[in-house]
Amino acid sequence: MDVANFIKYILQGTVYTLGVTAVALPSGLILGTLFALLAVYGGKTLKQVMSLYSTVMRGIPPIVLLLILYFVMSGEINLSPFWAGSISLGIISSAYQMEIVRGAILSVSAGQMMAARAIGLTRMQAIINIILPQTLRNAIAPWSNEAAIIIKDSSLVYALGVPEILRRAQLIGASSGSYLPAYLTAALIYFALVFASGRLLGLLEKKLEIPANP
Repeated sequence: MDVANFIKYILQGTVYTLGVTAVALPSGLILGTLFALLAVYGGKTLKQVMSLYSTVMRGIPPIVLLLILYFVMSGEINLSPFWAGSISLGIISSAYQMEIVRGAILSVSAGQMMAARAIGLTRMQAIINIILPQTLRNAIAPWSNEAAIIIKDSSLVYALGVPEILRRAQLIGASSGSYLPAYLTAALIYFALVFASGRLLGLLEKKLEIPANP
């Protein structure tokens, strides 16, 4: 295989890598935000459950969790390796994103909740209209790090047979006997994706930044 086709074959795996990221990152954010709200505003029992969830999920290697969740889901639901792997990564990421969002919630002044309640808003209305918009803005910077982690962790679905970047690099390395060029190519593609996502989220953060008072 010539160099152009060599690179093209690995690049085609980017579609799967971006697909996995596009499923795992938002699903992790939705679950993580819900869990963070329960951890901050829930009762004592819910807070303890969320703390245990975060501790356990962040204390087990992602590849182990991925395989556990994949085999659990594949035993209950007929899902393709792509969807099972993507959803599993989203569940794993939810524990990390929960901590990001929880920290962002706590960075919002507690007085704002009291002020919202004082003008007649319910607790839920205050959370949705006052707390969450500020929380999500404050979470963009740390969330960009999680986005980079998800892009890199998407390589773990190669273990399920999903033909993403790493899987294709492994296959072409095996067929050509040139593993180093294949893995170096994969590394450069991952770097480009992480770099691009960081720049885009950095621009978003700057656009949503609240100007300082003169």
